[in-house]
Amino acid sequence: MSASRDPRPPSERPVPTVPYASYLRVYEPLAAFAEPERTHWAAYARRGAAPTAQDELRRSLAELVRVPVAGVPRRESSDAFTAEVDGVLLVCPWRTRLRGWLALKELVEEFPAPVLDAALPPESRRRAAEEYERWRERNPDARPWIRSSVWQVPLRWFVLVSDDEREYLPGERLRYRTPMVQARRRLARALRTLREAEGYEMLADGLVGVGSWLEEFHPRSMVELDYGGLVHALPAERLAADRSARDVAAGMAALRSGDEAGAAEAYAELGERWREVRERLFAN
Repeated sequence: MSASRDPRPPSERPVPTVPYASYLRVYEPLAAFAEPERTHWAAYARRGAAPTAQDELRRSLAELVRVPVAGVPRRESSDAFTAEVDGVLLVCPWRTRLRGWLALKELVEEFPAPVLDAALPPESRRRAAEEYERWRERNPDARPWIRSSVWQVPLRWFVLVSDDEREYLPGERLRYRTPMVQARRRLARALRTLREAEGYEMLADGLVGVGSWLEEFHPRSMVELDYGGLVHALPAERLAADRSARDVAAGMAALRSGDEAGAAEAYAELGERWREVRERLFAN
């Protein structure tokens, strides 16, 4: 037997960690879902199913490496993340197939054709695009409950949360959770500030996109910013010291007070901090 082969049965082997994605999620109350989906999620929660972000990512990747390559999962997921806040059940459906279609669309727009052809044959992309268009005709109002980012947490996401909402468990998670009404209030205030300043058009445009997405959800939803797999990729001391939400808020406060130099310094430091994380994408 090869020394590298694990002799334990698959059920007893350690599960590999997928370390690169962070998430912005919306959890909606059951009242936001129409039947029969409302009944499905109520029963799902009663079963006590508690999959993690790592579970979701592993299952999605397993679907994508099937032969022939499909580009997106063949079936929509019936799983979700759930939370109970003040006695109210909140649900965040995975919708991995929809998110796969949207991600594929972004790849087509951003990557050169030869690179895409090597990863996903043109015929597979064409078939996935046609399936999405047919599905979209039947579901014109559909939107994902989860946004993800690779090897970073976009600075615009931190606008939605506050440092006092930070939850850090070393080796397990770093996340922020805030009521939807609070997230929308912070976003609107930040947009007013950025539009009155100079040089922050890109950040403002990104916030407009996030705001349009949040408007699609129930006002009593919860917003979660989750470092996801980055908790397993970054040193514990770096995560313990990370106060990006506080630093983004400090930059906004400096802009509102007219301290443009202070704001520029704060955002330059933040940008450099997260640039170092993004560069891990190219590490061996």
